[in-house]
Amino acid sequence: MISNLARQLVLCLGLWVAAAPASAAPAFADWSAVVVAGDWHDHDGGPSEGFDNARRDVALALQGAGFQAANMRQFSVRPERYTPTPDKSEPNAIHGALRGLTAKASGGCLLYFTSHGVRQGMIVDDRVLRPSALAGMIDTTCGSRPTVVVISACFSGVFINDLAKPNRMILTAARPDRSSFGCGQADKYPYFDDCFLQVMPRAQEFVGLAREIRACVAGREAVEGMRPPSEPQVWIGPALAPLLPLYGFQTPPAPPRS
Repeated sequence: MISNLARQLVLCLGLWVAAAPASAAPAFADWSAVVVAGDWHDHDGGPSEGFDNARRDVALALQGAGFQAANMRQFSVRPERYTPTPDKSEPNAIHGALRGLTAKASGGCLLYFTSHGVRQGMIVDDRVLRPSALAGMIDTTCGSRPTVVVISACFSGVFINDLAKPNRMILTAARPDRSSFGCGQADKYPYFDDCFLQVMPRAQEFVGLAREIRACVAGREAVEGMRPPSEPQVWIGPALAPLLPLYGFQTPPAPPRS
């Protein structure tokens, strides 16, 4: 019992040190981040820009909140279509990028995935990335650092059990047994990503962001008549929970008054 308590105290102390950046720098100035579009098809198999639209604009929103472009990598299944050119979405490439990023930016980790999901995991290019494989990827790169994982995909709640650790926050677009919505050709973004982008400019930190995203998704699904509701899931580790308020999002300065 004492040894377990000691381990928790050591973990909390390490996270507190990581959560105390220099006052002049954004809270996420030393965080590593990857933003991944895992597919390019709509729910009927036709072409769609929805996931890449989300990948591009989520990356911009994160940079607006204080994440640094130099510590961020973006991934697309069709990278040749875009400028600036992202990396190719492939599990080994994502793992390698995280390894390189965490070697130079040691403050924490953020991973954002947007793709189709299946009950065994999520689609990354032409394969299924399973929860155990993503957990291993994060364990060997981010380790005990403060880590936030966002997964926008059907059935994405299946990732929580494998990813959940005391130093992590997991936010998924759906329960393990539910679909998420908004992957048609006419949709600019999946509903969850759209809500992330709507909420991010006014959110102050990750807990409030998650709460407002869930409300936004529920409202959108109700208006569109989507059933059953996807019910986005949130899991926050006990060591990270008291420290999340320290990670405030950077906000742009107010315009000067005339």
